[in-house]
Amino acid sequence: MSKTVEFFFDVGSPTTYLAWTQLPGIAERHGAELVYRPMLLGGVFKATGNVSPAAVPLKGLYTRKDMQRYARRYGVPLKQNPHFPVNTLNCMRLLSAALNTPQWDTMLRALFEGMWLRERKLDELDVLGATLREAGLDPEEWAARAQQPEVKDALKKTTEEAVSRGIFGAPTMFVGDEMFFGQDRLDWVEEELSKN
Repeated sequence: MSKTVEFFFDVGSPTTYLAWTQLPGIAERHGAELVYRPMLLGGVFKATGNVSPAAVPLKGLYTRKDMQRYARRYGVPLKQNPHFPVNTLNCMRLLSAALNTPQWDTMLRALFEGMWLRERKLDELDVLGATLREAGLDPEEWAARAQQPEVKDALKKTTEEAVSRGIFGAPTMFVGDEMFFGQDRLDWVEEELSKN
């Protein structure tokens, strides 16, 4: 499979959740491989000087409405997590630990749905542990994996790579050298895949 979509993401972003609900289907339609690239959005914001739309009250209000429009268009549920923004360091370390393991899909689904369907405060370790346990994952085992130096380093390196490639927010997708920011650019991702 020569075509790929690189998906730089953080589960703490509701627009990233929306993109996640659509990208597997887009990749499948075009015979492309979807490559997941977990990064720490807080680190990207710090490095680039960007801030969440929620930091600008009127923009945050508009964005919440717009996300509901897209959720309806995609036919997927989306709840506004009352704890937003949530520190996702532990979540993203867990995902870095789960990358390329048989538990990847289970972990990814548990964290996205925990954040954007179940409205959980996933920066609280007991809540995070319960979310993993309910998904059939051992919280103690995964907490230990997430604390391994190589896992922490992998997340840091992916975050640094993201910034070096021009990323300033999430979700960001690459098709070849073409970068597309935002879940509202999925049609452009699909168009780019159609060219190859």
